[in-house]
Parts: sequence; C-alpha cells; structure tokens
Amino acid sequence: MPIFDHYKVPSSAQALPLPEEPSAKTFICFIASTDPKTNQAWCPDVRAALPVLKRAFGGETAPELRYVHVGQIPEWRSSDNVYRKKWGVKSVPTLARYERIDGKVQETGKLEEGEILDSKKLKSLLGGSLAAL
Repeated sequence: MPIFDHYKVPSSAQALPLPEEPSAKTFICFIASTDPKTNQAWCPDVRAALPVLKRAFGGETAPELRYVHVGQIPEWRSSDNVYRKKWGVKSVPTLARYERIDGKVQETGKLEEGEILDSKKLKSLLGGSLAAL
C-alpha cells in the first residue's frame, strides 16, 4: 500500500477516514519536518526510522502509512504545537495505529523514537510478521 507524505490530520482521531469494517486500521507517523538547508528531516531519530518505515509499509500487502510533519525545531518545541496538544505526540518519530472500537476511532498502539527500529515491536504494532522487516 502507499505511503502518503505531508498528510493533514483532521481535528481529532474521530474524524480520521477509517472504514467501518472491524479489521480496518490506519497508521500515522509524526515526523520532523524537512530542514530546507539539508533537505532532510532535522531529527536524527526520524532520519534513522524512515528507511525502516519504507520497508515495512512499502509492500503491496502492507497497510497504508501517513506521514505528518510536525514543524521545524522552534515550532515543534512550542507547548502550543497542535500535535503535542491534540494528538498526544511527545517525541518524533511517533508511529501510531488507529482502529474503530465500539464505533469510535481510537489510538490502539504507538511506538516512539528508537522503538520503531525494534523489528519485534514494529511487527507487533503492525499485527503480524512482515518479510521485509
């Protein structure tokens, strides 16, 4: 499935476009924005995680992944950052899984920073083993 870059999250998880089917999941990865000077994410943890995420979500049977850019360093560090306040993101990268539980979309799993590099934790979050990991 595809990886969508620069995804604009809705105002809350409830508004995520998640199908009604019980097994439907969506994955969002909150990442550092691209530094215009280097043309890379300003966060080294994000730079380390991106190849792993590309392998995990790049296959035909992999679920969709949406990247949300949290801003440049000053914007990210602000206590008013929308991703910190409304989405509970404490660090980048943060990979979150959302599912519909009893009719409501909820975060049902999360990996932060170096946890994304742990293949066992990533496989667990994705709900099984992926050959690419």
